[in-house]
Amino acid sequence: MSRSRSLPDPDMVSACAAALPRMLLLEERDRTSWGAWMVMLEREIAIAFRSTRAPRPEAKAAAACQALQRRLAAIRRSIRSDLKAAYDRDPAAESIEGIALCYPGPRALAVHRIAHALHLGRVPLVPRMMSEWAHAVTGIDIHPGARIGDGFFIDHGTGVVIGETTVIGRNCTLYQGVTLGARRFDRHADGSLRRGAKRHPTLKDGVTVYSNSTILGGATVIGRGATIGAGVWVQDSVPAGATVRPPPTR
Repeated sequence: MSRSRSLPDPDMVSACAAALPRMLLLEERDRTSWGAWMVMLEREIAIAFRSTRAPRPEAKAAAACQALQRRLAAIRRSIRSDLKAAYDRDPAAESIEGIALCYPGPRALAVHRIAHALHLGRVPLVPRMMSEWAHAVTGIDIHPGARIGDGFFIDHGTGVVIGETTVIGRNCTLYQGVTLGARRFDRHADGSLRRGAKRHPTLKDGVTVYSNSTILGGATVIGRGATIGAGVWVQDSVPAGATVRPPPTR
């Protein structure tokens, strides 16, 4: 592997991300394509590990890619469930193929599910670079740390933000402009940010959040089957099955 670069190449990582919707959503399983993709990804991951002065960066990169290979079958199942969710919940959808080719939500999720697997493997830089490619292309900003269950549908998608410690259950739906964000940032005694703390909300199974709503806080839990109406600001937990509506206008 090349040792001439000190950081992963944004164009190479973007190329890895850009190939994922075709390979995963359309299930192109050509082994040559996947093999070349893995070689390119492993090279950029090794450079990312090297940039952190980690020992044995090539070995760490190889291990990360092997772990990703082992997760691919599960990732594919999740993506198939995301595509089915889009078809089942959008009356404008004409076919699974049309969703795979045209809808921004599944494209962002295809990249996220790979980036999340790499994030779990503590790969530096590359997962976030991949998610930022998806953000730029789809308008959907999903941190690679976010945990997202199967059957997830983001309709329209523009302006959706899903923070690092968000947990989303199965069969949830978000519409455009939704923010799952932090209410505050915890700090250490010296004033520095406390990183890694749970600061984004949890959505239980079957939650629907309509457009331009904001849900904040690591202790905020939206209960199973709850509905958050459009344009709502939520900072407190919501019981299962409840509907939260915006206050009436005066």
